[in-house]
Formats: sequence, structure tokens, C-alpha cells
Amino acid sequence: MIHLDTNYLIGLLVKGSPHAGDVDGWLAAGQTLTTSAISWTEFLNGPVTPLEVSRAEAVLQSRIIPFGLPEAILAADLFNKTGRRRGCRFDCLIAATAILAQAEVATVNQTDFKVFIQHGLKLAAAPTQTPPPASPAAAGN
Repeated sequence: MIHLDTNYLIGLLVKGSPHAGDVDGWLAAGQTLTTSAISWTEFLNGPVTPLEVSRAEAVLQSRIIPFGLPEAILAADLFNKTGRRRGCRFDCLIAATAILAQAEVATVNQTDFKVFIQHGLKLAAAPTQTPPPASPAAAGN
């Protein structure tokens, strides 16, 4: 299961973007894509159009993981164990949700999330792309 951070939710709406390509690759590989209620809220803060929200919902198929008491407890623990960095509270919330859902986080901000790896977070790697086969004409050259 791949848990999309807000930047991936935004990026999947940009045709031809690397993020949209990654999402297409994960879907082609049969991965289940999710996001947290926290990332979904950040995404909806926009600006986004109703059509863009609908497109993101189509990819997620209602797999938005709620944030409750277990996530809150783990997020606070992550915040305290990783140095109480002022700007990382939302990252702690997102990381806690992914850890408890046993999902890998797909994010552009891997540096911000690496601090949570020792606490059980897994970061998603970009899907492997198989190079297209060489054309017969190219093979003969």
C-alpha cells in the first residue's frame, strides 16, 4: 500500500509530471493508493477545482485513512522522539497515520520524512519503469 503525501496528490493532477507518472506506475503494478485525512485536508485547502478533487478521488477510491486517537498518540511520540522540530507537526501526523496503516509514504519531501524511518516509517520508491524494447531498425545498427 502506498500512502500519498499532499505533494503527490497535487502532482498527480499535472499531466506528464513525474508524480503523475509514479502514480500511473504504482497503479499499473497493482499497488493500492491511499492518503491520510491530514494530507487530504492539505490538498483540499487548494486551490483546487471540483474537477481536480474528483480526479484525485477517482485515484484514491475513497481510501482516505482517518486520524484518530492511536494516530494522535503515535504522532506526539514521533514529535517528541525526533527533536520537537517546530515545522514538522504535520509530517508527524502523516507519518503516524502511514505507520499504523502499514503503508509506505510517497513524498517529494523524503528528507523531512527520513527521521521517522527508525520509528517504523517506510518511504515508497518510485516504481520501476521497464525500458521500451529496442526497435528492430535500431537493433540492426
